Amino acid sequence: MNAPVPFTIVIPTRDEAETIAEMVHCCRTLTPHVLVADSLSSDGTPTLAAQAGARVISVPKAGKGYAIRAIIPAITTELVVFIDADGSHDVADIPKLLRPLLENQADHVQASRLTGGSSELHGSFQEFFRLAGSAFITACINWRFGVRLSDSQNGFRALRLPVLRALDLQEDITTIEQEMVMKTLQKNYRLAEVPSHEHARIFGTSKIRLSRVWIRYGYVLIRDLFFNGRP
Repeated sequence: MNAPVPFTIVIPTRDEAETIAEMVHCCRTLTPHVLVADSLSSDGTPTLAAQAGARVISVPKAGKGYAIRAIIPAITTELVVFIDADGSHDVADIPKLLRPLLENQADHVQASRLTGGSSELHGSFQEFFRLAGSAFITACINWRFGVRLSDSQNGFRALRLPVLRALDLQEDITTIEQEMVMKTLQKNYRLAEVPSHEHARIFGTSKIRLSRVWIRYGYVLIRDLFFNGRP
């Protein structure tokens, strides 16, 4: 891909040694600007990422949201893509994510598993409750902001850097994804969706434990729907 505007791919990690080198190699076929935000990995993930050609920034606290917020000052390109390290997101779909930005049709583009399909988000009660919770949150966002999104929780997304910085993100965990969506809409930036298939993780299991985080998801939903800047 030869994008007319340079872009950075950011990969948040924690103990993703089985997949990170391949992810970095794939990402570097699209751009030389690959940043890995590593949160306290103990399995050699940072070393493997660096050997594969990524710039690695170690962050001193666990949490995907914290890692994303910590790495924002290190991004220097006009556009930025966030992608997970576990192989569930398709690197080949990055040009689709960037196209609405490059054509000035959007300021923030998210990949949708609901329109693109998922090979991971089904088959167990844990995955059922994740899907149900995601659908509920997305429905609330659609109702509040008068939009018609299908997926508010996917970590695969692209933004303009000034927009990312203007969102003033606060979340330390995976609630940062719905925070990005709601604050984009609060601040009247243009949000678009493109379909992208979510593959099953190449190795390991999801680190999300709903029993530990569901209260935070509810709190962030209420805060950003009603109390965070939009009339």
